[in-house]
Amino acid sequence: MNTTKNRWLIALSAIAIHLSIGGAYAYSVYTYPISEQMGWSPTEITIAFTIMMALAGTSAAFFGKFVERSGPRKSAIVAAVLFGLGQAGSGVAIALGSLPLFLLTYGLASGLGLGIGYISPVSTLVKWFPDRRGLATGMAVLGFGSGALITAPIAANLMSTIGISATFYVLGACYFALMLVGASYIAPPKEGWMPASMKRNIASGKKVIKKDLQQLTSNEAVKTKRFWMLWTMMLINTTAGIMMISVASPMAQEVVGLSAAAAATLVGIMGIFNGGGRLGWAAISDYIGRSNVFLIFFVIQTIAFLTLPMITNVIIFQLLILLVVSCYGGGFSNLPAFVGDLFGTKQLGAIHGYLLTTWSLGGILGPMIVSQIRERTDSYIPVFYVFSALILLALLVSIMMKLDIKKSEQKLKQRQEQVVS
Repeated sequence: MNTTKNRWLIALSAIAIHLSIGGAYAYSVYTYPISEQMGWSPTEITIAFTIMMALAGTSAAFFGKFVERSGPRKSAIVAAVLFGLGQAGSGVAIALGSLPLFLLTYGLASGLGLGIGYISPVSTLVKWFPDRRGLATGMAVLGFGSGALITAPIAANLMSTIGISATFYVLGACYFALMLVGASYIAPPKEGWMPASMKRNIASGKKVIKKDLQQLTSNEAVKTKRFWMLWTMMLINTTAGIMMISVASPMAQEVVGLSAAAAATLVGIMGIFNGGGRLGWAAISDYIGRSNVFLIFFVIQTIAFLTLPMITNVIIFQLLILLVVSCYGGGFSNLPAFVGDLFGTKQLGAIHGYLLTTWSLGGILGPMIVSQIRERTDSYIPVFYVFSALILLALLVSIMMKLDIKKSEQKLKQRQEQVVS
C-alpha cells in the first residue's frame, strides 16, 4: 500500500503486462510455417487460438475474485508464469511434434494467463487515476492491442533465422520477464488516494468529485439491471467488431471490388484503428462520460451498417469499416472505467471479469453469424442488415442505461442535500 509510487510508472507496468499478453494475437504469423514444418492443417493450428480466446474471457470471469483477493502483483506473477510457460511450451510441442501438447500450451496455458493478466492491473489503474479513469485503462488496453503489431514482425524474423521452436522459447522468456517486471512495481494506492493536482482543484472549487453510483461486490453487481444492460451492450459491440475483423478482407474484395493487396493494407490499418480507438475513445470518455461514449458507438455503427450495403465508393466503404473497428476497441478500454462509475472499485476486477465473458461469446458469435449468412445467401449484404438490427437494440439499451444513470444521480444528489440540511 505504498503511496510514494509514481502512478505513471504503475501505468507503464500495466502496459508491460498487456503488451506481453497481446502478443498472443500474432498467432496467424505462425500458422503457415507450423503447417509446412509439422504437416498440421491450418484449421488444426487455429484450434489452439480458438481455445485461447475462449479461455481468455472465461478465465477473466472465473479468476476475477482471485485477483481481488490476491492483489495485482501476485495475480500478474501467476499470469506471467502461465503465459510464459504456455508460449515457451508451444516450442516444446513443436520440437516433439505433438499437436495435443500445442493445444494445451498455446491454447490452455496461454489462455488462462491471458485472462488473468488482462484484468490484473486494471482495477489498480482505476484507483491510481481517479481523475483520468478512461485514459488510464485506455493506455493499458492500447498496450494489449499493440502486442500483436510488435510481436508479428519479430516472430516472423526469428522463425526464419532460429526456427519455430526456438522462436517460442525466446518470446516465452521475453513475455515472462516483461510481465514479471510489470508485476514487481504494480501495487494499489491507499484507500481514497488522490493526486495532488486533483486535491488542489477540489480545494479551489475547480473540480467537484463525482462519486460512483454504488459500491458493490461482484455478487451484488450481477443482480442489478445495470450489469446486464452493460453486458448486452458489450456483447453486441464485441460481436460486431470481431465479425468485421474476421471477414474484412474478403468482404471488401467482394462488395466493392478491393484488390487483395489493398484489402491486406486495410487489415493492417484496422489494427491501428483498433488500438487508436482504445486510447482515443477512453480519453474522450473522461470529458463526456462513459454512457455518452457508448451512445456514440452505437449511433456510428447504426449509420455504418445501414449505409454499407449501398456504398460503392471504396474509400467510404473502408472508412465505415474502420469506424466500426475503432468502436470495438473503444468498448474494451471504456469498460473498466464504466464498471468503476457504476459499481465502484470495491471488486472492480471481479465485475470486469464477469463482463469479459462477452469477449469469449462475441468471439464465437461474430464469425459464426457472418459465415452462416454468407454461406446461405452467397452474399455479405444481408450481414449488414442483421447487424443493423443488433446495433439498434444496443442503442436502445444504451439509452435506457443513460436514463437509469441520470435517475440514480438525481436520487444520490437529493440524499446528499438531505444530509447537508
